[in-house]
Amino acid sequence: MEHVEAQPFTGGGNNAVVRLPPRRFPGVLIQGDSLSIIRREVAEVVEACDQGDLAGARETAGFLLADLDALQARYTAALDTHKIPRPY
Repeated sequence: MEHVEAQPFTGGGNNAVVRLPPRRFPGVLIQGDSLSIIRREVAEVVEACDQGDLAGARETAGFLLADLDALQARYTAALDTHKIPRPY
């Protein structure tokens, strides 16, 4: 197993903004349990759509979108703090 030093831009928690060598831009490290929750929520949206439950699908998708928006906001704030341009 190769060991590399990651450059952290935020503290820990369920996710962190870090840069791995030789990448130009940081990425987001998501803990395995958090990744599992995101995957489960996407599966719930798909299942609700398959069952024709558009209200349920929209509700779950709304929660998922809010979580992703918060994650992106943390990423953007970390880039802004360190004066790194956004890759998008």
